[in-house]
This record gives sequence, structure tokens and C-alpha cells, in this order.
Amino acid sequence: MKQLTQKEEEIMDRMWDHGPLQVRELQALYDEPKPHVNTLATLVKILEDKGFLGHRALSARCFQYFARISRDDYRGGTLANVVNKFFGRSYLSAVSALVHEEKISVDELRALISEVEAGAQDK
Repeated sequence: MKQLTQKEEEIMDRMWDHGPLQVRELQALYDEPKPHVNTLATLVKILEDKGFLGHRALSARCFQYFARISRDDYRGGTLANVVNKFFGRSYLSAVSALVHEEKISVDELRALISEVEAGAQDK
């Protein structure tokens, strides 16, 4: 899966949160100082070229853009890329690094294991 820049992620977050939007509607969702409409239009076009957005024509010169990928699908793909690139495709190594760097405690890890085991028993 292709990666997004920070600005592209900001746009996708708005699309995921608000649904289909025209570029001017997207601009209205930003705080001041708002990005220029041409800047947003360029970023939306890049996102469309990357396959993250699609569009439908509302009139001859007016388009509404929509997300073609869900937030969960993007997160999953991004996590897989990180694990593949930095942990040799080993999720165990990734989790181990989180524990060793104290980003997740042993108690949190035990709770996660219990949650996963409970979910597996439900199936």
C-alpha cells in the first residue's frame, strides 16, 4: 500500500470523518489559516492518483470526492509496511520492541493476550 504524507493524511481524515466532499467543503473544515483551494485540489488529485480517493461529477466543473479505502484498511496496510520494513516481517519482533521500549507494559500485553484468547474461543 502506498504511504501518505502528513498533509494527505489530514485530507483523508476529513474524508473518513465527514464522507464525500467537494474541495471547497474540504477547505471549510480547516481552521484558520485555511489552505488555499488550489493546494487542496492538487493534494486531492494526488490522492486520487494513488487510489485513495475517487470522484463523481455533480456538474460539468464540480466534483465530489470520496474515500476509496477505509481508515481501518489504511491502518492495517501501514502497520504491515512498518513490520515488513523494520522488523523483518515479524510481528513478534515488533511487539517485543514495544515492550522493551516500554511503549506497552507487560500487564497491557497480558490483557491483550487474554482478549485475543477470549475472541478465539468465541469463534
